Amino acid sequence: MTFAHRMLGNRSDAEDAAQEVFLRVWAAAAGWRGGSRFTTWLHRVAANVCLDRLSKVQKMRDMSTAGPGQLAEIAELVDPGPDPSIAAHAADVARHVQDALAALPPTQRLAVTLCHCEGLRNIEAAAIMEISVEALESLLARGRRAMRARLQPMAPALIGKGR
Repeated sequence: MTFAHRMLGNRSDAEDAAQEVFLRVWAAAAGWRGGSRFTTWLHRVAANVCLDRLSKVQKMRDMSTAGPGQLAEIAELVDPGPDPSIAAHAADVARHVQDALAALPPTQRLAVTLCHCEGLRNIEAAAIMEISVEALESLLARGRRAMRARLQPMAPALIGKGR
């Protein structure tokens, strides 16, 4: 669910995606050959579902005459901690990072999410994405660069030097 939330940026869509993933896994479980780790296969199914949903959202945006809608919701804070100002600052940082992640192209977002959010090694993430490790590293580099560029103007405020 966390993976889907990071990919889709919206809790409701993530819940729907998680249900779809489990339905697909249930339907295809008998055909799984065990050529890779189950978690690798499960992440691949989840990645496919999320990428499909992102593609549909983009198509709907392209067809819409109204302005593009908000893709990401503000991240929910799990543990606010004892000081509300620290919690508010952490939520602000999380929102900016989630917005930067949501602005990435889907394949870069998937690579960054698998490696940095899910904590997978490059070889595992590459297997899930069905690409070479070199291609994954290229996606990661471009994604990091894009996120850095998007977050750079607000970096002093985000790290507390602008307060």
